Amino acid sequence: MEGSRPPVISDDMLAEDGGPGARIDFEKGMSYLPRITLYLIAVNVIVFGWELATGALNGREAIIAAGALEQQRVLAGQVWRLGSATFLHGGAEHLIGNMVMLYVVGVACEHALGWKQMGSVYAVSALAGSVLSTATSAGPSVGASGAVFGVMASVVTFLVKHRERVRLRDHRVALVLAVLIVYQMVQGMMTPYVDNMAHLGGTLGGVLATLGLEPALFDRHDAPVAS
Repeated sequence: MEGSRPPVISDDMLAEDGGPGARIDFEKGMSYLPRITLYLIAVNVIVFGWELATGALNGREAIIAAGALEQQRVLAGQVWRLGSATFLHGGAEHLIGNMVMLYVVGVACEHALGWKQMGSVYAVSALAGSVLSTATSAGPSVGASGAVFGVMASVVTFLVKHRERVRLRDHRVALVLAVLIVYQMVQGMMTPYVDNMAHLGGTLGGVLATLGLEPALFDRHDAPVAS
C-alpha cells in the first residue's frame, strides 16, 4: 500500500520463536514459586524456630552446642558442623536478610539451572563457605550467607558465560548482582562479627559449581514440541 511503512523486525520478535539455538528471553516462563528455594527457606525457618525453642541463642556455648562452626571442634573431627552451621542464624534479622536474598536470587538460579542443579550449587557454596571460614577464623559462626552468595554468584556466572544465548530485558542485571556481591564484601570488612571469608568461599564455590553445569533452561527451550 502506498505510503505504508515496511514492517520492523525487532530482537523481541526474533527471540520468541527462534527455535533451537536462538537467544532465549531469560525472564520468560520464570516461576515465582521456585521449588528447592522455597524448601530451603522453609528448612532455615524451621531450624530457627528450633533455636528459639531450645535456647540456642542464649550465648556462645549454646550456639556452639547447637552446631555452630567452631574451628577447634571441626579440626577435632566434628566435620558435620561445616553443614549444620549453614542452617543456623544468630537472630531474626539475620535470618530474614538471608532468606529474602535467597528468594530473590533463587528464583533466577532455579529458572536457569533447574531445581536439582540449583540445590547442588547451594550445597557446594555452603560447604565452600564453611571450609574457608574454618581455615581463617576461630568462630563460632553461623548463617546461610555463604550459600546465598554462592547462588548469587551462580546467576552472574550463568549470565556472563551464556550471554550469547540469553537475552535479558535489562542488561544491567548481571552487573547489579556483581556489584551487590562486592558491596556486601566491603560491608563485611567494616562490620564486626560478619564472617566475610564464608561469603568469599561461597562465592567461589558458586562460580566453580556453575561452570560445570548444563543449564536446564536450554534443555527446556531446545526440546522438540510434540505435534
